[in-house]
Amino acid sequence: MALRRVAVVGAGAAGLCAARHILSRLDRFTAPVVFELSDKVGGTWCYEERVGVHSSMYRDLRTNLPKEVMMFPDFPFESQLSSFLSHREIQRYLEKYCNKYNVLPHIRFNTMVEKVKPVVTEKEEEERTTWEVTSSDPSGGQRTETFDSVFVCSGHYSDPHIPHIPGMDRFKGTVLHSHAYRCAEPFSGQSVVVLGAKASGLDISIELAGVGAQVTLSHGQSPLTCALPVGVHQSSPVVSVEEDGSLRLQDGSTVAAEVLMFCTGYRYRFPFLDGPQLGLQMEDHLVAPLYRLLMPPAFPSLFFIGMCKLICPFPNFHCQVQFSLAVLDGSVSLPPQAQREDEAWRALQEKEERGVQRRHLLAMQEEQWEYCGVLAGAAGFPPLAPAVRSLYEEVWRRRREDSQNYRRRNYRMIGDERWEQID
Repeated sequence: MALRRVAVVGAGAAGLCAARHILSRLDRFTAPVVFELSDKVGGTWCYEERVGVHSSMYRDLRTNLPKEVMMFPDFPFESQLSSFLSHREIQRYLEKYCNKYNVLPHIRFNTMVEKVKPVVTEKEEEERTTWEVTSSDPSGGQRTETFDSVFVCSGHYSDPHIPHIPGMDRFKGTVLHSHAYRCAEPFSGQSVVVLGAKASGLDISIELAGVGAQVTLSHGQSPLTCALPVGVHQSSPVVSVEEDGSLRLQDGSTVAAEVLMFCTGYRYRFPFLDGPQLGLQMEDHLVAPLYRLLMPPAFPSLFFIGMCKLICPFPNFHCQVQFSLAVLDGSVSLPPQAQREDEAWRALQEKEERGVQRRHLLAMQEEQWEYCGVLAGAAGFPPLAPAVRSLYEEVWRRRREDSQNYRRRNYRMIGDERWEQID
């Protein structure tokens, strides 16, 4: 059997995971080619002081999941580290992972993927798809190479989603997205409206209150029940900007602010792919249909790793990559294309019928565990340890109860089944 050649787009956590597992199967694959836009590994975990770059990391971010559940299952964090880590410690972890599995020699840094195009040929009445990957380097040099498969690992936390608010041009203060937020000090003493109360909106509001900002946390979900710091109060969503520059809220009240900060998430963007050519609908918050949330039904050698939201990311990548490689080497047999397409659409339709908004169809949360279990069962690799799910759910519960202090706890895994709090 000829060795398969795989391109990996991105050297963040998902891309490093893909490369690591390809390198462990050199009897079936050639060494991967990893295309990385920046000059270092880590993707979104690479903190940059300047704004307008790929990373959305802010200076004082700490993980909202403990290292015990966040780690790649085959590569633990150093045990002496506390459970909730800074982005610098995650970056170091990914660099160590890269070194441990000798991924670095296979990464082309400062290289942009311009186009990924399927080439379908027919031989003896059998169709075969290869992929032309066109990339460019800093000198402007361009090259096109052929691969048997492409793993898209470029992430989805770099293209800010800013919802339309009528009259926005009338707002007289500073407008920014959390993508451009780095630290709280520049907002000291100011009145700030933060739009969105998911992880970043809540964390940034707490940081802003710590430097004396007066924060209005504006969102449309159920009111947060956790205690918020002095200086943060919740409100209904912003619906428009008035003639005088004040913000009109959904409940009819208005609020004046010096800063309007959008913590409203990110859009899926894959400029190097032609969605219709692949049979995909590519929207701001949805790419569909994807069989097993991984591959276009018509092209089961193109894999999107880490597309889902509200997941335990590194373990999820670990499962997706191993399943994808099992598809490529023939260990996993896929149903016919029509069935793959039907299953992919039906899964989304069932979520919509349960009332899930279209922009949240790729959010998993409690569905992630069964999903990873199905991938592991099909491809024959060990499933995630039950203790990972148990601790993940415990931390989510504590985060809802006490968003300011839940990171003070530390945990330890006791085998696959149990965990304990150690302080």
